Amino acid sequence: MTLERRTQAERSAATRAALIHAARRLFAEHGFAGVGTEAIVRAADVTRGALYHHFADKTELFDAVLDAVEGDVTERIVARVLSDTDAGVVQMMMNGVEEWFDSCQDPEVQRILLTDGPSVLGWERWREICLTHVLGLCESLLSQGMDDGTFERQPLRPLAHVVMAVMDEAALYIVTQPDREAARRDMESIITRLLAAL
Repeated sequence: MTLERRTQAERSAATRAALIHAARRLFAEHGFAGVGTEAIVRAADVTRGALYHHFADKTELFDAVLDAVEGDVTERIVARVLSDTDAGVVQMMMNGVEEWFDSCQDPEVQRILLTDGPSVLGWERWREICLTHVLGLCESLLSQGMDDGTFERQPLRPLAHVVMAVMDEAALYIVTQPDREAARRDMESIITRLLAAL
């Protein structure tokens, strides 16, 4: 009985994963509005009933897709930040910024996280997903900088929100400019000065 239940749970998890994987690819290629549920179930090789068993509607599926994309981007940022722990905290943060900007060159990240995310889910839910993944890292680095004297001690959570807002706006600016390389250089220079001013 336990084995049977576990097998059913595993099948259910596999179906959910297949739906998220298929929808992620389709949303990245065509945008949320350009993808119907029929295309998603066909690409995932599941029934429409399976889709609605796991997700109330296409928007709820998109929510899960955005969460997965945000999670993957965060993993890459954390790995980049931790790749040089001997660097000062400002350099560690800049390593994270560079990885964020690298990730934003990916059409999937641009479409799902930056373009469709806020409009499909609403700013509040979009931001909630982002904060769930990244806020802890930002607070941890800022706290480390305050503890070692790099940054002036100040209210941590409000500062983390300001820093994250700067990173998001910088990414949006870069991906909309005709010369993205120049825009990125400008933003990296500005962010370096902002962090130094803390």
